[in-house]
Amino acid sequence: MRTFSDGPGDAMSLTEDVRPDAASASFEAVVQEAIALRREIHRHPELAFRETRTSALVASNLRSWGYEVTTGVGGTGVVGVLRRGAGTKRLGLRADMDALPVQEATGLAFASEATGCMHACGHDGHTAILLAAARRLAEQGEFSGTLNLIFQPAEETGAGARKMIADGLFDRFPCDAIYGLHNWPGVPAGRFGFVEGPAMASVDQAYIEIIGKGGHGAAPHETIDPIVTSAYVITALQTVVSRSVNPLDAAVVSVGSIHGGDASNVIPDKVSLKLTIRTFDADVRADLQARIPKLVHSVSEGFGATAKVDYELGFPSVVNHVAETRLARDVAIDLFGPEGEIKGFRPRSASEDFAYFLEARPGAFLFLGNGEGEPLHNPRYAFNDAVIAPGAALWVRLAETFLT
Repeated sequence: MRTFSDGPGDAMSLTEDVRPDAASASFEAVVQEAIALRREIHRHPELAFRETRTSALVASNLRSWGYEVTTGVGGTGVVGVLRRGAGTKRLGLRADMDALPVQEATGLAFASEATGCMHACGHDGHTAILLAAARRLAEQGEFSGTLNLIFQPAEETGAGARKMIADGLFDRFPCDAIYGLHNWPGVPAGRFGFVEGPAMASVDQAYIEIIGKGGHGAAPHETIDPIVTSAYVITALQTVVSRSVNPLDAAVVSVGSIHGGDASNVIPDKVSLKLTIRTFDADVRADLQARIPKLVHSVSEGFGATAKVDYELGFPSVVNHVAETRLARDVAIDLFGPEGEIKGFRPRSASEDFAYFLEARPGAFLFLGNGEGEPLHNPRYAFNDAVIAPGAALWVRLAETFLT
C-alpha cells in the first residue's frame, strides 16, 4: 500500500502500488507537479470566459504529454483527446476552470494576485486533479478507446457547459459517458460521495418589484405602503414549501435581498426583492414557477399594491445516471477499499451546470471530500492539496475500467 498526502487533511491510500515504468514519472512526482500547477492557477484566477491564461497552461501541458488539443471550445474551453488501441468506446472527464469575484482572505503564500478575484470554489483543484490524471494516463494508461478531457469555462455563471454543447462538444468529441467531480468541505478528505439520481438542486431566481404609493411617514393612510406589503409577501412565501410542496420532496425558497426607501420618514413608491428557488424534482420546479408569481400578485393586490415578477430559470438539477454512478463507486472501492466511499452521502442543495452535460449524455457527478475548513464561496476557503492524489487516481482507474 502506498499513501499520498500533501498539505492539511487526511491522506488517502491506494490498495495497490502504482505500476512501475522507468520511462514515466512516479505517481508521487505527478501529484507534486499537479500541486505546483494548482497553486500557479490559484495565484492567477480568472473569471468566466476570461480563463485565457489558465486555458493556455492546460493546453500546453496536454500537448507536451501527447494529447490532441483543441482550444476555444465554447469560448475559452479546452479539450484534450487521447486514443489508444482499436476500442470504440469514448469517455469524457470534465474539470471547471473559472474563479469567483471574491477578495481572498486566506493569507496563503500563493494567494490570488488579482484584486477581487479568487478560486473560492476549488476549480483550480479540479483542473489540477484532471491534469494529474491526464499525465498519468498518457504515460502509463492501459485502455483501448478514446479519452476526452474537457476543461470547461464559466461554470459559476452556468453558461460554460451550455456554450460548449452549443459549440458542438459532443458532435466534435463524442462521449458514451461523461463524469465530473467537486470537492466538498466538511467531508473527510479524499473520500468520495456517490448519489444515484438527483444529486444537486436546480436553481432559479425571481426578481420581484412591489409597487405602491409613496408619501410621508406621518400620514401612512395616504399611501399604499410597499414595505408592509413586501413583509407580508415574504411571510407568505414561507408557506410555498411548507404548504405547497409534498413533505417527502425538498425545496428551498429564500429571499436574499430586499431594498426599499432611503429615509426613516418617507414611505417609498416601491420595494425590490430577490429570491433563490431550489429543488431536485422537475415537477416541483414547475409547480414553484407557477405558484410563486400567483402568490406575490395576490398578496400585493390585497394591500392595494401591484407586483412585477421576473422569474428566471437557471441550472436544472444534476441527475446522475445509475449505471455510471455505480461504476464510479465500484472503482473507488477497488482503489481505496470500503473506506473510500462515504456511506449514505446525501444530495446537496447547491447547483452545478454539469447538469446540462448529464441531460445530453449518461454519466455521473461525484463528490470528493476536502476535509475540515471554510465552506465554498468563502474568502477564507482553501482547497486541500492532499485530495489531488486520490482524485487523480480515481480518474485514472475509471478511464481504464470504462475504456476496456
